[in-house]
Amino acid sequence: MSLDEFLGLAPRSRIRIGTSGWDYDDWVGPFYESDRGMFSSYARLFDTVEVNSSFYSLLSEGFYEGLARTAPPGFLFSVKMYRGITHKRLLNPKLAEPELEAFFSSIRPLQRHGKLGAVLVQLPPRGRGEVPLEGFLAALPRGVRVAVEFRDPSWLAGDVLSLLRRYEVAYVVVDEPLLPPVVEVTAGFAYIRWHGRGERPWYYYHYSIEELKPWAQRVRELADEVGLVLGYFNNHFRGFAPHNALQMLALLGLAERRHLEALARMDRYFSSAPAVAAGALEELREGRIEGVLKALAGERRFQRGLEIPDSEVSYTVTDRGLAARVRGYRVEVDRAERRIFHDCEDWRKSAESRRFCKHLVKLFLSIPRELARDLLADIASSLEEWEWSG
Repeated sequence: MSLDEFLGLAPRSRIRIGTSGWDYDDWVGPFYESDRGMFSSYARLFDTVEVNSSFYSLLSEGFYEGLARTAPPGFLFSVKMYRGITHKRLLNPKLAEPELEAFFSSIRPLQRHGKLGAVLVQLPPRGRGEVPLEGFLAALPRGVRVAVEFRDPSWLAGDVLSLLRRYEVAYVVVDEPLLPPVVEVTAGFAYIRWHGRGERPWYYYHYSIEELKPWAQRVRELADEVGLVLGYFNNHFRGFAPHNALQMLALLGLAERRHLEALARMDRYFSSAPAVAAGALEELREGRIEGVLKALAGERRFQRGLEIPDSEVSYTVTDRGLAARVRGYRVEVDRAERRIFHDCEDWRKSAESRRFCKHLVKLFLSIPRELARDLLADIASSLEEWEWSG
């Protein structure tokens, strides 16, 4: 009996489309009616989600128990592996043994409740000679779906795909600017991530229907080959991800009345909403930083940042970046370590979504434009490489 048969996955449910994360305040309006009960609202429309906060810290078993109990029957959570294992220990199973044990122990509630989709292992942007992939795969526990996302073209080789097949680990199919959209089946399930095709950051991108149609065909073809397809839209800015996910369900013929009603609402919202600022990257090159700040913070937080008086901002430019205070809150930007420390509550809530709060908006509007441009270019192009701490 396969794992999918054991879980009772019906043919219709073997294509799961969702988003990377769900707790984004700029989805209020385009997707959510309010910021209360976000997950419950999400789970009324989608039957899977990717947990991204697990990448930034080792979460507790109680956290996953709460998710499992809150989610409706049949809902699947895919969990992004902790970056201490993937990025700091570079998948070295001996060095990462305590973190690996803690990570897999923490997600056991999802397994017990039959609600674990897959574990997503996102490699750092390094070549294959720098990461001991085979030793890592050999050390993984059995009975858990695992998918590996590569971020360097050197991994796109036949022997690497053969290695994944040997360990029954899925190759993560991606749509992004850096790697080609290679579709490979290396396990009994498939895993897709739509990151977007934007520039600084990629995720600030809204797919068109014409761009999604070829992907719908690829999803159908994958579903004919494997028992389960997990697909997640990671272009979370401004509610683009749930809109594109609903469109994908419609293209696949999986949309029910509730999906179509939500899609119609979002269609109306985006048809009347101001267009996404075009040419933000070019503006950044020319020293105009407002477009990128709006992308990183969202329109509401950007406007709130403008309301902070200049007198409430002080900063010192250091060899490593910035040390500042905004309305009494500390901000430290360490370019060498790619770390931003800030101690306001809104910032702490933004770790998963990688969003700027109003204090960061005001700070970057207050410092010299050339410095702001250089820092924002690095942050926006490498969001997941920067550490949000507080």
